[in-house]
This record gives sequence, structure tokens and C-alpha cells, in this order.
Amino acid sequence: MAPPAEPDGARSRAPGPDGAGEAAGGPHDALTGDLLLRVLSTLLREDAYGLRTGASPERRADGDWLRLALPDGPVSLPVEADGFQCEVRARRPVLEAEHGTLAGLGPVLGRLRAAAPPVDRPGFDAFVAECEQEAATLRLHAEARPDVLRQMAARYGPRPARHWRGLAGSLAYDTLAAHRDHPVYPTARARPGLDVAGLRAHAPEFHPAFALRWVVVPHAAVRASSGPLPAWWPPPSALGHTGADGDHIALPVHPLTVGPPLTAALCEAGLAGRARLAPRAWLTVRPTLSMRSVAVVDDPAVHLKLPLTTATLGRRNRRTIKPGTLTDGAAGQRLTATLLAREPRFADSVLLADEHTYLHAGHELLAALVRRYPAGLDQARVVPLAALAARGPDGSLVIDALADRFYGGDLLALLDAYFRLLFDWHVTCFGYGVGLEAHQQNTSLVLDEDAGRTRLRLLVKDHDGPRVHRARLAARLATDGPTADAPASGVPGGAPAPQSLGFDDPRILVDADAPVADVFTTIAVHLCAGALAVELARAGRAPLGTLIDLLVDRLTEAIDQLGPAAAPATGPAALAAPDAVLRARVLNADRLPVKAMVTAGTLLAKERSGAADVNKHYVSGPNYLLRPSRWSR
Repeated sequence: MAPPAEPDGARSRAPGPDGAGEAAGGPHDALTGDLLLRVLSTLLREDAYGLRTGASPERRADGDWLRLALPDGPVSLPVEADGFQCEVRARRPVLEAEHGTLAGLGPVLGRLRAAAPPVDRPGFDAFVAECEQEAATLRLHAEARPDVLRQMAARYGPRPARHWRGLAGSLAYDTLAAHRDHPVYPTARARPGLDVAGLRAHAPEFHPAFALRWVVVPHAAVRASSGPLPAWWPPPSALGHTGADGDHIALPVHPLTVGPPLTAALCEAGLAGRARLAPRAWLTVRPTLSMRSVAVVDDPAVHLKLPLTTATLGRRNRRTIKPGTLTDGAAGQRLTATLLAREPRFADSVLLADEHTYLHAGHELLAALVRRYPAGLDQARVVPLAALAARGPDGSLVIDALADRFYGGDLLALLDAYFRLLFDWHVTCFGYGVGLEAHQQNTSLVLDEDAGRTRLRLLVKDHDGPRVHRARLAARLATDGPTADAPASGVPGGAPAPQSLGFDDPRILVDADAPVADVFTTIAVHLCAGALAVELARAGRAPLGTLIDLLVDRLTEAIDQLGPAAAPATGPAALAAPDAVLRARVLNADRLPVKAMVTAGTLLAKERSGAADVNKHYVSGPNYLLRPSRWSR
């Protein structure tokens, strides 16, 4: 299997997807062409409407083509070998039809619409609208990016790895990451329902600061966790509501939710006339990579996660906050803290954001999570994994700058340390039957120096979407016996795990290894490691075979360390040793699960796709981890 094409030069500085590329037709033509390539490749990878499996391969003088069978006549698509999550990808953003060559989003997608059965065409049309909005957003980002980089260099310093420190500096890395394309979803920057003014004023790509709005709600209508609110939380009187401090509480609202959405939410929650929008905006914040989570400018160790009415990564992936997910986040953190307490070697290398404090008024637009980050990060570089392949104001890749600052310029040494910790942690969690949704946006690298030596850690947030094999977890906890720290986390040591573990979403608890292994593979392997390796190879940093082999070495090492000793000595006999499960399902499998987010999130209705969760709906792709390596060195 041939690897993706790699440019010449070990440290190429050519513009990447986070910069405005140039082509014969100008930068906007190049941006739209790149988008169409991603869209076509995604449709092939997810085999939407059977486009890939129903196609016939053709070999021509210029390379490989796929002849796609459409109801109104075949078309041909130029392709090339891939191997990462799919055998092929689109080679050029065109279709060859009977009467000529089609190019551009409208003509190409208009022709492919015939592949969708009539019942599925509303979903296809919605995806086309996403693509059109993505194209407009890409142009907006390309135009704004130079000025945004200048502003960030002036605010934080010109060299990210040297100057962008602490949790405040992490917001600048978030902005760089927001200018990147998602590894799986081709229209990740589109935010339906938001206009240009709303994006410029509130989206992380523009690094704005803005003040929050607040709703004053009767105490009796609010359900809150036991965690304390920050000391600066405003009483209603500070927001212009005098006389309400005793029996009302202020609930933060994102400015983009104010208006008809908020009015409707208050009515639906039975709060019309009882809860009021405060007249004063209060508390300056900046958006994080997720946009609905904002960082408090004067207290950057505190983030507020607030519902938005838009959707990202699919029209069904709404950015509201169902109250149950707040419960799940706290339960997920308790569970993860339990695993940390039982695995002391991670005490200084895996950090968790605290998500125990939240409040809501019984509606998905009337909710807030108070996320607190660990202390002691002021001098560290806190870099979301999604930003590692981004370019800073000086034009260098973030990961290159970090390697220069902390590893003497040795990129492979940094990757080796990162892969070693990443897989050690996720494999250890799998041994307990836990698969964490700690993808490239939810996990950050924390780099600093301790006693004159480089220290690399992981910082994990958003704990609400794991998969947990309840029988494996219960058996493992019983086998290990009680510990002093575990009871405080809510999972009693030495006893079977409670049936719910405090989770509200019934999809989280499962009774087989497969759902946990799928999360492990698609999150830890594909998104946190494999996608980065592919991007770095395409940027000319190292041969792809070298990077994949490093990934496989560290993954194999972690599985070997887990070993059969981690298999529960008690419990159901059907529980296989976890290391054997990972070897069979990941290292040695013929094919690996691959996220099918466009299919589940936009193209097909739930009844058509069968997806119980748009973020955990899969097709399969080739196993790029198999030895001998399929990738050329």
C-alpha cells in the first residue's frame, strides 16, 4: 500500500490547510478545491450510498479512477491509494461525466445527488448546504488569518513555544487549531445559523473577547451540583436585578443564544415571567476551540461551557447541553479519577479538568458547566493536540517549535515521549474496561521543565462520553481490592461497580469489549496519533513509515505491559485478557473501525443509518498498523 504523497524536504514550510493556499485560479479556488477533495474522500471512506463498494476500478495513463454507478448514468472519479482509514482517496476535485468534466462544489455534488435514494435526499441537500457554508467560512478565515496572527503575536509573543504560557496562552493555541481541518469531518468549520458578524465576535478563529449575558432564575427552578461556584459569580443585583439576591440565582447565557432561542427556552421550561434576562452584560471571556466553552479572561483556570443553538460536525450534532450530559461529565471524571488513584505511575503525568460544578434549569439552552483546570500550569505550554500541526505567527509548525524548545530539535523524541504516555494511559484504561472520548480537542499536551528536565503530561477534559464495560470494570475492581483513594471517587474499591456508576446516558455502559475497543481505536489510535503521523509525513517532517512504526512500537509496548496479568481473576469466564483483546481487535485485525460522522450526523436519518450515537457510528478501513508496515519508508 503506497503512502500519501509527501513533499520533498525534511522540514518544508509550505502553506498547509491552516493557511491560504495558492493555485492557478487564486487562493479561493484552491481552498474550494481542497474542500471538495476532502468531501469526495469522505464520501468514499464512509461508502455513502455504496459509492465506493459499488464502483469499478479503472487504470488510465494518468493514474487510477473509480467508475461510480449512478442511477442517471455513471461518472468517473480520479483517485489514489491512501491506506489511512480508507484504501483510496480523491486525487483531483473533479468528476468525468458523459458530456464532459465537472468541477466545483455545485456541479460535482449536484451530479452525485442522484446516488442518494429519494428518502435520503433531504440529508444530502443539508450536507451540500454545509459544504457551501464551509467554503464561505474558509474564505473568511483565509482573509482574517494574517491579522489574527499579528494580534496574537502582539498579545502573547511571536514564538509560541517560548512565549505562549499557561492557560491564557493555551487559548492562542486553540485559535491556531481552529484554523485547521478536522481529521474526519470535512466541513468542521461550518456553523449553521451563525452569520459573519456572529463568527467574528464569538468564534475562536478570530480570538475575540466578549461579555456574557445572564438570566436571573428562581433558586427553586435550578438544579445544581454540590460543587461551589467561583467566588466571582455575580449576584442578581450586580446584573441590574435589585432585590432578587435572596431567592434567585444568575445563570450565564452565551450572547448568541439571547433572543428568540432564549425566549422559547424559558417558555418551554415553564419560566416565562419568572426568569428574566439581566439588563447588564458581565464577565469578559474568550472562546476556546469548541466555541461553546469560554475561558474567563481574569481567571483563565476557569472555563464555562454554555449551550449554543448551532451544530458542528453534522446537523444532528447540536451544541446545546442536555442536562444529563452534565451528570455524565461529573460521573466520567469520578471514574477516571478512580483509575488514576489505582495507577500511581500516572499521578504526575495525567491531569484532569474538574467538571463537578454545574447548574441547569431543566432545558438544554439553560445550562452551564464550570470547568476548573489544575493549578501550577502558569509556566507550562498547554497545547491541544489539534494544534500540534498548526502554524504559528512565525510560520513554523507548533510541534516543531515545541521540539526545538524542549527536545533539542528532535521531533521524533517528542513524538516518542508523547506516544508512550498516550498509549500507556489509554491501554491501562482499556484494562479496566474504559474507553475515553479524549480526542484531539479534549486532550492537551502539557510541556514544562521540572528540576531542569523536560516534563510531558496529558491534560484531559470533557469526561461525558466514555464507553464502559461494566462487567470488566467490576471484575477488575474486585480483583485489585480496595484502595484508600477509590471510595472518594464514587467507585467503591473491592466491590462490584454500581450498575449506573452515576451516568445518565444508558449508551455509556456496555456489556462487551467491542464498543470500548472501537472508542480506543478511533480516538486514541486514529485521531490522537495516526492522523498526526499522516499530517507530519505530508509536511515532510519524516517518512510516514517511520512515524507509523514509532506509533506501533509504543502501542505494542503498552499492550505488552498490560499483559495477561491484568485479566480479572474473578468474574465471568467470558472475559478475555484485555491485552489479547487489543491484539486481536487493533494490532492484528485485518480492518479497523472508522468514524462515519457525515453519514450519521447529516446524510442519513437515524432510522436509515441505525446510528445510536452520531459520534460512535462506524464503517471499517484498512489496518495501517499491520507488520510488516504497509507504508513505504
